[in-house]
Amino acid sequence: MERAKTKNRLQRRWNFWGYLFILPNFIGFVLFMLVPIIMALVFSFTNYDVISTMDFIGFENYIDLFTDDQFLISLRNTLWYCVLTVPSGVVLALLMAVLLNRQLKGMAIFRTLVFIPVITSMVAVSLVWSMLYEDNSGLLNILLGYLGLGPVHWLTDTNMAMISIAIMSVWKGLGYNMTIFLAGLQGVPGELYEAATIDGANSVQKFFKITVPMIGPTTYFVTLMALIGSLQVFDQVNIMTGGGPVDATKTVAFYLYQYGFQFYKMGYACAAAYVLFILVFIVSLIQNISSKKWADLT
Repeated sequence: MERAKTKNRLQRRWNFWGYLFILPNFIGFVLFMLVPIIMALVFSFTNYDVISTMDFIGFENYIDLFTDDQFLISLRNTLWYCVLTVPSGVVLALLMAVLLNRQLKGMAIFRTLVFIPVITSMVAVSLVWSMLYEDNSGLLNILLGYLGLGPVHWLTDTNMAMISIAIMSVWKGLGYNMTIFLAGLQGVPGELYEAATIDGANSVQKFFKITVPMIGPTTYFVTLMALIGSLQVFDQVNIMTGGGPVDATKTVAFYLYQYGFQFYKMGYACAAAYVLFILVFIVSLIQNISSKKWADLT
C-alpha cells in the first residue's frame, strides 16, 4: 500500500514538471495562434477596417468574395500554381533522391549543395531569380542570346510569369523534398532488391515494383506538404511580380494581403483567409482519402 502511494506521488511530481515545461509553448500557442484564429473568424463576419467601429454583417463578405472577379482570378492562379509545382516538384525530388541514395565519395557534399536553397531566405532567392529573369540584362536571356534565341519575357509576359515563379519555387524546395525521400529510401530493406535481382528484374522494374510502393507513406507526406505550401504561396509573388502582369500571378494569399494590409478591409481579408483554409482542408481531405489506395499509412 505504501509502495503504491509512493509511486503515485512520484507520478504526480513528474506530471507537474512535465506540464510546467510545456506551459510556455502552450501559452505561446494560445496567444499567437488560437486567439488570432478565433478573432479572424469573428472579423470575417464584420466590416472591420482597423480604424472605425466594426459592425456585424453576416455572410456578406463571403458572398462578395465569390462575386468578385479578382478573387476568382486569384483562386484560378493559385490552382494553376499548384498544378505547375506539385507534380514536377515531387517527381524531380524522388528522382534526385534515387540518384543520391548511393554510397559514393563526395555524395554528402553534393547533398548539402542541393539542400542550401532550402535554408536560404525566400526573399533573397526571389531577388536573385528576378535578376536572372530580367528581360534585357538577365543571365538567362543573355545565354539564350548566345544560342541565337530571342529574349523570353519571364516575368512580364502573362503566359510566362506564373511558370517562371513555379520554376524558381520547385528549385528552392527540391532539396527539402529530396531529403524526405532519401529518408524513405533508406528505410527500404535491401533484401527486396537482392531478391528482385535474383529473379532477373532490371533497375526500372525494381523502381516501380519495389521502391515506389515501399515509399508510399513518404510520397503521401511530401505531396501533402507541397500542396499545402503551394496553396499558400505569397513571398515570391509579392517580390517578383507583385501579382502582375495584369493579375497573372495574383494568388489567394496575395489577394487577402492586399485587402487586409493595403486597403485595410480586414474583415473582408479574414473571410478570404478562411476560404483559403477551407480550400486547404478540402484538398488535404481528398488526398488523404485517395492515398489509401496507393499508400499504406498504417
